[in-house]
Amino acid sequence: MATFKVTQIKSEIGGKHMHRETLRSLGLKRIGHSVVKEDRPEFRGMVRTVAHLVTVEEVD
Repeated sequence: MATFKVTQIKSEIGGKHMHRETLRSLGLKRIGHSVVKEDRPEFRGMVRTVAHLVTVEEVD
């Protein structure tokens, strides 16, 4: 199954509560932190919610 790497590039400070919770659900803890997730609809939705705070790269 395909995977993608999500990296937090902006701070969650001053953001909405749900955006902070979404970052935590993805496993992101600080700026520059990256996690690798499976390419599933649940994770795509979470990434779309916080797209202004993260970057996404496809990983093989």
